[in-house]
Amino acid sequence: MYRKSVYILITAVAIILVLGIVMLFSTSAFAQASHGDQFYFVKRQAIWLGLGAVACVIGSILDYHFWQRYCWACFGIAAVLLALCLVPHVGKSVNGSWRWLGAGPLRFQPSDIEKLAAVTMLAWWFTKYEAQAKDVLKGFVYPAAIMGLPMLLIMRETDMGTTALLAATMLVVMFAAGTRLLYLAPLSVTGAAGMLYLAVHMRGRSERLLAFLDLEKYANGAGLQQWQALIAFGSGGVEGLGLGNGVQKFSYLPEAHTDFIFPMIGEELGLRFTLLVVFCYIIIIVCGTLISMQARDRFGMLLGFGIVTIVSIQAALNIGVTTALLPNKGIALPFISSGGSNLLFSMLCVGILINIYRQGVGEKPTDKTTTRLRARVTPRI
Repeated sequence: MYRKSVYILITAVAIILVLGIVMLFSTSAFAQASHGDQFYFVKRQAIWLGLGAVACVIGSILDYHFWQRYCWACFGIAAVLLALCLVPHVGKSVNGSWRWLGAGPLRFQPSDIEKLAAVTMLAWWFTKYEAQAKDVLKGFVYPAAIMGLPMLLIMRETDMGTTALLAATMLVVMFAAGTRLLYLAPLSVTGAAGMLYLAVHMRGRSERLLAFLDLEKYANGAGLQQWQALIAFGSGGVEGLGLGNGVQKFSYLPEAHTDFIFPMIGEELGLRFTLLVVFCYIIIIVCGTLISMQARDRFGMLLGFGIVTIVSIQAALNIGVTTALLPNKGIALPFISSGGSNLLFSMLCVGILINIYRQGVGEKPTDKTTTRLRARVTPRI
């Protein structure tokens, strides 16, 4: 199973990539009025997909220890870029959030860079301080404090979704690395309470929270997207209305090509394809975890597991939001939603997993065998 896991992983990623392009082709009909080209979003996604393919190949060839050697540099660059988003006339504001850098169509979210930088930093830290993983300072306080910097910057951008994503990934990776649950449990409760407090007191976020609690009441206001998403799922049923026959994309469902593309799959292609998407993400989780557990060293194991965690949690958050199981927050569906930097990040992550697999399966039974055994036994996975 392990030796086939990378091929199964690539197949699952390829399926949802193709599905994403097809759905963008279908949902971007409104682009004719807004951008003068019906295929504007499809062309842009195809360009980013090409860049992502290059990033995937580079990630699969480049020794993953490169990220170990330059983790601090990557972490610092990502933090500087996040800070630049908050600088007037430098950062770009969309829907009230300062998440973007760049100009025109060449915009990207530095938070996507920070995702990989954060996972790399955690893997490096708990590789260097493996023996102190259960220590309160080096196993909990210091890594949590380091991760707190980018999370504060992202929160300042009013990007609550990515903040929650990084926080959840940090907790999962720290737990897997050996941090005591006694330390992580209070932090989880405190962090959740803090996020809830901010959501209640931030303009716009409190309305989304109220809409989540009573969606029908706010169907024409803060709950519009989720309400229309449920209508899309209901209209599609099991069989779907047929590719291109959906109606929610005609300005009824805002952001139908980005954060809310999952309901469009349900409306046009039906329950079978939405379940296929979920199944593909489960395959990515299982195969990615198998690859990580067979890594040649602890850094590779933690890096791979962190990548799988951040991609899977992001997918779970998007699906939870679009099915109204979670409050609305702007977060893309990996490999499918329109969005350049997120697609590029996701493809690079797949390439790194492939490199971890190549080095793990290619290792000969030498003295390093003990290292591999230690990589399997130490984490709680």
